[in-house]
Amino acid sequence: KLLLLETHEGLGSAYVVQNRLELDVARGAEVTRIVLVDEPEDAISITQAQVRVEAGGSYRQTVIATGAKLQRLETQVLHLAQGADVRLDGVYALSGARQCDLTSVVDHVAANGLTSQLTKGVVKDTARGVFQGKIIVERGADGTDARMQHQALILGERGEVDAKPELIIYADDVQCAHGNTVGNLDESALFYMQQRGIPADEARALLTQAFLIEVVDRIEYEGAREVVREWLTARL
Repeated sequence: KLLLLETHEGLGSAYVVQNRLELDVARGAEVTRIVLVDEPEDAISITQAQVRVEAGGSYRQTVIATGAKLQRLETQVLHLAQGADVRLDGVYALSGARQCDLTSVVDHVAANGLTSQLTKGVVKDTARGVFQGKIIVERGADGTDARMQHQALILGERGEVDAKPELIIYADDVQCAHGNTVGNLDESALFYMQQRGIPADEARALLTQAFLIEVVDRIEYEGAREVVREWLTARL
């Protein structure tokens, strides 16, 4: 088992950076990767990960990002052998003029693979969030169970969210689904909280936090989960 915690942080003037990770998850191995990205508003960064999962291997990934001038986090996962189990989760919490692009491609080339993907985002001001998720099920990858969900909130009138979930399926005996929703905070919930004495700004903050924390709660390591929860809450 391996727990990998990455932090990508920068201070000072603008910069350009590219990071690349190649990871092989061996037969029966379990890898959890958590990536926390908090960069200056004028930074440009590209982070890429290429992951190959062998038979019975498990790969869990959670990416949480606050955006930059141009920020892209790209993950490519290959189900190399039967029974690989993959979870790809993400959060983007953007304000100001920040931008963040979470892109993933998961390729099932072997039978009985599992993929579960949940991405949530919140954009304020003139920020822009991008989600591009693609799951491919190749011929012969029967028994695949792949599910992808993206949900986002736009807090204001000038924010932007662009989402492109895709399923490309060449096999017959599979269970696959994807969903995408973009909206605003629940006005009835806001009203309910204000009626009970919670100020409007605090009510919005609590609802936003509850919306995003669902992704954090999927982290299986309790200690890491609490670290990520505190990190995210401090930046909302």
